[in-house]
Amino acid sequence: MTTHDAGSTPAVRQLRLVVEAEDYDAAVAFFRDALGLPEQAAFAGEGDARVVILDAGRATLEIANPAQKRMIDEVEVGRQVAPKLRVAFEVDDSRAATRRLVAAGATEIAPPTVTPWQSLNARLDAPAGLQITLFQELRGTEERATPGDTAGAHDRAE
Repeated sequence: MTTHDAGSTPAVRQLRLVVEAEDYDAAVAFFRDALGLPEQAAFAGEGDARVVILDAGRATLEIANPAQKRMIDEVEVGRQVAPKLRVAFEVDDSRAATRRLVAAGATEIAPPTVTPWQSLNARLDAPAGLQITLFQELRGTEERATPGDTAGAHDRAE
């Protein structure tokens, strides 16, 4: 594992995922109002061009090989369903967040399920064509940080 020098300037300051949403208003209502991502900024331009930037907390980029992706799908859903890109949000209460987002228009793919790496994960189809995972860590960071534990790497990174 490569680490970054604590005293040096980071090469990347922010990860920003840009999502095109055919139903912009529904997507904003879902992610800002129902999921609770705070609005940082919003801009409008010519021809009804609109964008909102929502704060999703700390971001990580999780890169999985095909075998890991299949294993995560099996654990969380019981079958292969994930597209190449899936967005995961850590929440305090997966069950309550799942209920709230289904009521706001998401489709539940799989209910909150305890994973082998001790997180409670739910899978949803969300507006803007995104498949999302809601995950709640059931153990503290130190308990999850087991060297060589590749099976548990999935949700440590999310």
